[in-house]
Amino acid sequence: MAVPKKATSVSRKGKRRAGQHHKLYRKHPISCPNCGDFTLPHSVCPSCGTFKGMEVVKIKVAEESDQQSEA
Repeated sequence: MAVPKKATSVSRKGKRRAGQHHKLYRKHPISCPNCGDFTLPHSVCPSCGTFKGMEVVKIKVAEESDQQSEA
């Protein structure tokens, strides 16, 4: 296999990656159609657990605070 003769310096690696910063900051939040909370596109809503109208993840309800107040 081909092997580079010299190691890639930190500055050269940084110059190569400098043009990719738009990929890091491109994630715009959208509102969930089910609950209206903000979520990232193409991902499950963290507040209600739905994706494309279907419940994918069951969200646990905060029952610990209710149990402590009753005791």
